[in-house]
Amino acid sequence: MKLEPLGDRVLVKPSEEKEVKKGGIIIPDTAKEKPMEGEIIAVGPGKVDDSGKKIPMDVKVGDKILYGKYSGTEVKFDGKEYLIMQQDDILCKIK
Repeated sequence: MKLEPLGDRVLVKPSEEKEVKKGGIIIPDTAKEKPMEGEIIAVGPGKVDDSGKKIPMDVKVGDKILYGKYSGTEVKFDGKEYLIMQQDDILCKIK
């Protein structure tokens, strides 16, 4: 079984959080900020405009991206956490 986004949505695997130590104090997971960087795992077919023409996606599987802090919906699938978001929530590609 696999996840396949619909429309202009993408499936993103967020980057691993890095443990940050400040002054020798370990910051607990609940206080850490979530990363706003990830890799695209799956891409939907694209949005359809008012005339019925399909608008192609600007991103593809494997692209590294930056996205907004509160973007997407968190989902857990096969024990792994992913985000499903619309292409408009992607801020930029990382090259």
